[in-house]
Amino acid sequence: MTGTTTLPRSFLYVPATKPELFPKATTGAADAVVLDLEDAVPLAQKDDARAEVRSWLQGRRDGVAQQWVRINAESNGKDLEAVVLPGLAGLFLAKCTLSGMRDLARELERLAAARDLPAGSVRVVGLLESAQALVDLPALSRAPRLTTFGIGEVDLLADLRITRSDRSAAAVDALRAQVVLHCAASGLAAPVAPTSTAFRDLDSFAETTRLMHDLGFRSRTAIHPAQLPVIHEILTPTEDDVEAARDVVSRFEAAHGGVTTDDRGRLIDAAVVREARETLARATSL
Repeated sequence: MTGTTTLPRSFLYVPATKPELFPKATTGAADAVVLDLEDAVPLAQKDDARAEVRSWLQGRRDGVAQQWVRINAESNGKDLEAVVLPGLAGLFLAKCTLSGMRDLARELERLAAARDLPAGSVRVVGLLESAQALVDLPALSRAPRLTTFGIGEVDLLADLRITRSDRSAAAVDALRAQVVLHCAASGLAAPVAPTSTAFRDLDSFAETTRLMHDLGFRSRTAIHPAQLPVIHEILTPTEDDVEAARDVVSRFEAAHGGVTTDDRGRLIDAAVVREARETLARATSL
């Protein structure tokens, strides 16, 4: 995968144990839904939940949100057997580890060949939820089949013994920046920001979404539909952003690699052009 991959702005988690929610979620405001086979599913209900997700993905539907599934690293064999189908856009690998990514890549390759799926059609977001995953970031970021990372921040902070507070905010942002850094250095897509369980506090959610955007995240997960308009407003390039980006790219291309400036006389270099092209890619993917 490369950094030019553009992911949906919003991913709405839907418990796999509640198939009655699938139709509404996939035809609602979310860019993508994540049918959740991980934390939301008690062990005794796993097989039934897998069957519900499989049945849903096998249905032919047009004009719906992208359909993703969150799976367990510990049970990815059974999960993958159930959900790797033509209707699947991608996977969230919970508790991402090096061994889990290797197992996932091997199984995806086998199932894609057996089920005649296009190469690379199933994207993978690895959820970082442990101290070990952070230590392994350099190796994890080069794992085959990985599109980008997300952060399971509740689990991660618990593993690190970090209490979320105003005093620890700088440390949490530093952890987030590490993820952004390794994604960029390895040519992965921009990472997916974690959600907030305080889904009624939309003002706070908006503020943290702006912060995540400024740190380098370009997507965010949600646990409630009310969070989706906030994500979309903040993570969608404005018309002014798009116009400015088009102008930068146009001036750069007209200069044929020579020195040029934008409409305010500022130098246009490779970094400026890269940012402009990313803005255009995000706008055209909507």
